Amino acid sequence: MSHKIAILGASGYTGAELVRLIATHPTFEIVALSADRKAGMEMAEVFPHLRHLALPTLVKIDEIDFSDVDLGFCALPHATSQAVIRELPTSVKVVDLSADFRLRDPEEYAKWYGKPHSATDLQETAVYGLTEFYRDEIRAARLVAGTGCNAATGQFALRPLIEAGVIDLDDIVIDLKAAASGAGRSLKEHLLFSELDEVVKPYATGGSHRHLGEFDQEFSKVAGRPVQVQFQPHLIPGTRGIVATIYVKGDAEAVYGALSEAYADEPFVIVLPQGNIPAMKDVRGSNFCHIGVAADRRAGRTVIYACLDNLTKGSSGQAVQNANLMLGEDETAGLMLAPLYP
Repeated sequence: MSHKIAILGASGYTGAELVRLIATHPTFEIVALSADRKAGMEMAEVFPHLRHLALPTLVKIDEIDFSDVDLGFCALPHATSQAVIRELPTSVKVVDLSADFRLRDPEEYAKWYGKPHSATDLQETAVYGLTEFYRDEIRAARLVAGTGCNAATGQFALRPLIEAGVIDLDDIVIDLKAAASGAGRSLKEHLLFSELDEVVKPYATGGSHRHLGEFDQEFSKVAGRPVQVQFQPHLIPGTRGIVATIYVKGDAEAVYGALSEAYADEPFVIVLPQGNIPAMKDVRGSNFCHIGVAADRRAGRTVIYACLDNLTKGSSGQAVQNANLMLGEDETAGLMLAPLYP
């Protein structure tokens, strides 16, 4: 059975990544692509690497006939999806890749994003899209909120440990390095080659990064009490990928055992053999997350390493994984592509 798919915001990086993945999907058919400033253009003009595909012309959202659409991916800028999704027919299932529906509490949304939420009725129904932990809810959902890529990386490493009770919840430090595509495709001075090259730069210092809202929400829910981690992201001179180095108080064998048990049957989260450390290159262009564990020289302390591609497992791949569940398809459909190497 074929499912008709629309991608809203197809001229951005996550939109292009959705097209790349869906192009080999056995049952998804792209019937509509939207863009704002690039409406009227062909995808081959915007993304020459997709030139071999027969794709619809980019149009404005209000030009799409949604009566023939089963599911829409919203790859729109933050604070845009709220108004757009509100106007879509309720028959259309939606996976939103923006931050608009990740936080369940309207007050928390206003705190982290600096403005009130304009679709709190939808916010109440949205399911958080960390697939490995919300499968049943995602299957039944009409609206799924894709996680932040940084938030996903940290959660894959830590959620099983919090649930198993093998680490100190008040002593968690996440040191994360993220490539430049996570900032989107729009022109930004600090992302110019001459500004970014040869630089590793901390950003969102002092606990100001918006993905902390997701960490607070999800870790506290799992623990059953407030949990606040220390989190510092860094921008690195690379195109795609995230690696998190996470410092915890807990026995390394117990940490490794909890992670191995949690992900033993997961197709996309791989706990590496002890002594192996993940690298961005090993997951590039794939829907895989690799996790490594190492004992610290100090007894009772452990270092965890988590690595994924921010555009795939951290965003568009995760979105397709969720859509598969929502449409009754095999969760891995279209997503078993091997990483690009070297």
